[in-house]
Amino acid sequence: MQLIDQQKVDGKLSGRLSKNSIVKFIFLLCTLIGLVVLAVLLFDILRKGAGYLTPAFFQNFSSSTPSKAGIKGALIGTLWLMMTIAPISVILGVGTAIYMEEYSKDNWFTRFIRINISNLAGVPSVVFGLLGLTLFVRGAGIESLSLGKSVLAAALTMSLMILPVIIVSSQEAIRAVPGAIREASLGLGGTKWQTITNVVLPASIPGILTGTILALSRALGETAPLVVIGIPTIFLKTPDGIMDRFQALPMQIYTWAKLPKAEFQNLSSAGIIVLLIILIAMNSIAIYIRNKYQKKY
Repeated sequence: MQLIDQQKVDGKLSGRLSKNSIVKFIFLLCTLIGLVVLAVLLFDILRKGAGYLTPAFFQNFSSSTPSKAGIKGALIGTLWLMMTIAPISVILGVGTAIYMEEYSKDNWFTRFIRINISNLAGVPSVVFGLLGLTLFVRGAGIESLSLGKSVLAAALTMSLMILPVIIVSSQEAIRAVPGAIREASLGLGGTKWQTITNVVLPASIPGILTGTILALSRALGETAPLVVIGIPTIFLKTPDGIMDRFQALPMQIYTWAKLPKAEFQNLSSAGIIVLLIILIAMNSIAIYIRNKYQKKY
């Protein structure tokens, strides 16, 4: 007895293959549109800014004269900012993820915290800027707690903004480590902390690094929180410590892009190129470390 009508199957199969080809073409077209726009944007930035990447551009401070303007203050200030953000956000973010996944009990309170952490990842950056202005720059009205427009105040504000991303990605990476590995470590006499530090964390480093680098990259390019907390656009001095005022590269690019002279638009493109190089370098380091640990574990 024949239960399958081969003609009906062939008729439906041809229609489904046609739909599949159409959908595949649409997705490919969407991808190509994005790539073409990105290529045009990069070409325009390189065409305008490559000629301005001179030694003087990296040695001069910002100036009202395009031929004398540079990114020395903004570049050093950005490096100070990133060196302050990284330890704060990584320690707090990964530490929170370890506690939530390895130590906390699964009850309504921890589920409530997880939901709110995930929701915070979608909050606009300008809101974190307002929070940082109130808590860190002005010290919530308490003069002794005010950090002013310093590197530390900006770093704490940016860390609050990227912490949800780091926490969620770290939780997923830790959760992906097989339970059998944990049980093997505990069975060999390892303590809970030894299991986490010697087994769980090394195995989850690729996932943690991916989320951390993406979060730090976002912080590197954000302008809105810096505008809200009042980071200066022109500051002819480099910081000597985390309590000093500073100038940031995104703010400098934003300022140049607003000016009407074409030379400043080209300077803005040159600043974008420098920012892209820093981002590529950060991602390259993350990829190297991730591949190293993936081969090991």
